[in-house]
Amino acid sequence: MEPNTIKVLFLISATRINQQGLVPLICRITYKRKRKQFATGFFIKPENWHSKQQLAKPPTKDNEYINTQLSLIKANINQAFLVLQVNENVFDVEDIYLQYKGKNVKSSKTLMEVFELHNSRMKKLIGIEYTNSTYRKFIEAKTHTANFIKHQYNKNDILLEAIKMNFLKDFDYYLKTEESHKQITINKSIQRVRKIIKLALAEGYLQRDPFILYKPKKYEKKIAYLTEQELASLEEYEFAQQRLAQVRDMFVFCCYTGLAYAEMNNLSNKHIIKGFDGNLWIEMYRQKTQSKVSVPLLPKALNILEKYGGLASKSKRLLPVISNQKFNSYLKEIAVVVSIDKRLTHHMARKTFATTVLLYNDVPMEIVSQLLGHSSIKITQGHYAKVVQSKVSEHVLKLGKKLNKK
Repeated sequence: MEPNTIKVLFLISATRINQQGLVPLICRITYKRKRKQFATGFFIKPENWHSKQQLAKPPTKDNEYINTQLSLIKANINQAFLVLQVNENVFDVEDIYLQYKGKNVKSSKTLMEVFELHNSRMKKLIGIEYTNSTYRKFIEAKTHTANFIKHQYNKNDILLEAIKMNFLKDFDYYLKTEESHKQITINKSIQRVRKIIKLALAEGYLQRDPFILYKPKKYEKKIAYLTEQELASLEEYEFAQQRLAQVRDMFVFCCYTGLAYAEMNNLSNKHIIKGFDGNLWIEMYRQKTQSKVSVPLLPKALNILEKYGGLASKSKRLLPVISNQKFNSYLKEIAVVVSIDKRLTHHMARKTFATTVLLYNDVPMEIVSQLLGHSSIKITQGHYAKVVQSKVSEHVLKLGKKLNKK
C-alpha cells in the first residue's frame, strides 16, 4: 500500500456470534500503517461472508442490501479522505474516521505527525532548497525521537500539548546512555526536534514553545587537522599501491583548496575560471549550503590536476572518482603507512586548509570564511576561534623575544 493511500476492509467478528447465529460486520480503515476499526451496524451469517471478494453471498435480498450499504460506507470514507487531503496539512486515520462521521477533526496533533509533515515537505524540496544528505538527517532524527518516546513513555507518539521542557533533557540523557552519542551529535538531534516544534507553532498546532527556556549543553569543539610537518610527510611519501597514491593526491588537493567531498568528486573543467587577477580559480556552489565557493588554485593543487590529465582533460571529472566510504577507508591505511597518529577522514583536509594552509599563514578570518563557503562568519569563528588564539599567542611570544633583545 502506498504511504499516502488508504485501505478500507470489511471483516466479520467471528467470536461475537449472537443468538440468531449472526456475527457483526466490522469496517477497518488503514492509513500510514495505523488502523481504525468500527462497527457497521450490520450482521451476517459467517458462512455468507466472502472476505476475498468483500461480498455477502449468495445474492439474496438481505445480502444485496448489505453489499450496497458497505459500498456506500467505503465511498463515504474515500470522500472523507479526499476532503482531508484538500483541507488538512496533517491528518491521521482517526481524523479520517471523524470526517466520515461528520464530526470535527481533532485539532490536537502529535510530534510524529508534524515530523512527518516536515520531512515530506523537505523530500519534495531536495535539489531545490535541501540536499538528500540533509533530508536523511531529519529521517534519522525522526527515528531517534520515535525510539525515545517508546523508551521513555512506552508509546508510539506524544501529543504536542503533552510536551514539556524536560522532554529535551530526557532526550539528551537517552541519546547519551542508550545510543552512546556524543554531545555534539545530541545537540544536532535536539536542534532538529526544536525545528519541528517551530513548524508546529507556525502551523497553529501549538500555542507556545515548550522549549523556549532550554539551553543546549556546551561541548568543546576540537578541530582535527594536519600540522605543517604531517602534511609535508604525506605529500612526500612514495606509495607502492596506486590506489593509496591516488587517494593521497586527492586528499592533499583538498588540503590546498578546502573542497568538501561532493565538490571534489564533481570538479570538472567548467569549474576552473580565470579570475580578476589573471590566475586560475575554482568557482562552484557547495552542495550542502548552496553557497558560492571561489578558491584560488594554488600551485600544489594545480600540480595534482596536471598529474591526472590537467585542465585539457576530456573526461567529465578532473580527479579520479571514488566513493566517500572507500576514500575514508583508504585514508585509514594511509595514516598507518605514513605514521600519522590521527583519524584521517576527507573532512580533515578541509580543516587543514583552514588552519595549516590559511590561518597559520596569517590569512584573516573573514577571507577564510569566504574561501570555505560558510554561510556566516560566525560558523567559521565557532570552529576556528581556538586556532586563532593559538596563532595570536605565537605572535605575542615572538614579539616578547624581540622586545627582550632590545
